[in-house]
Amino acid sequence: MDGAKAAGVVPDGAGPRTDDSSPCTLTAFGPSPARRERLERVHVIRQLVEEDWDQWKPLWASYLDFYRATLSEETSLNTFERLTRGDGDMFALLAVSEQGEGAGVVHCVVHPTTWSGRPSCYLEDLFVTPAARGTDLGRRLLHEAKRASVERGAERLYWHTQEYNGRARSLYDQVARPTSFIVYEM
Repeated sequence: MDGAKAAGVVPDGAGPRTDDSSPCTLTAFGPSPARRERLERVHVIRQLVEEDWDQWKPLWASYLDFYRATLSEETSLNTFERLTRGDGDMFALLAVSEQGEGAGVVHCVVHPTTWSGRPSCYLEDLFVTPAARGTDLGRRLLHEAKRASVERGAERLYWHTQEYNGRARSLYDQVARPTSFIVYEM
């Protein structure tokens, strides 16, 4: 999976890909009910808390390695503290295996927008360990991020991804729609 510098938006009621009970429940894609039950037992997704440093740090380091990025220990520590502080503008979800090891993480930033009275939620980072890839954990993290963003009042969840990240994009194409926007930086 990738960190989510991803192309797309998870819209409320994503047409035929969701059922009417929740904008985050896929019916047209995903594992069988038996496989889903097994996967949900193996990975618990919950809010990241201060005591999760030892599970979070290797996931963060692997995510940074994927993007060939380096950050100081101070920046990583500040990021972790901001994600676990719970002050509303940033939040993180951690997927934990049956063995208590971190299996995936998602970082989100809720922010105001000029296009609506409700905020938007930017999914900034998404990472799933190689051992957990192919288990539908990435899809579950995306849906939980959407649920958590709605709880915080966000109207939409959006992200960017790198063009070459085909594996992640194949998932994103199933759960979201790409936009026509191109990202510029200065």
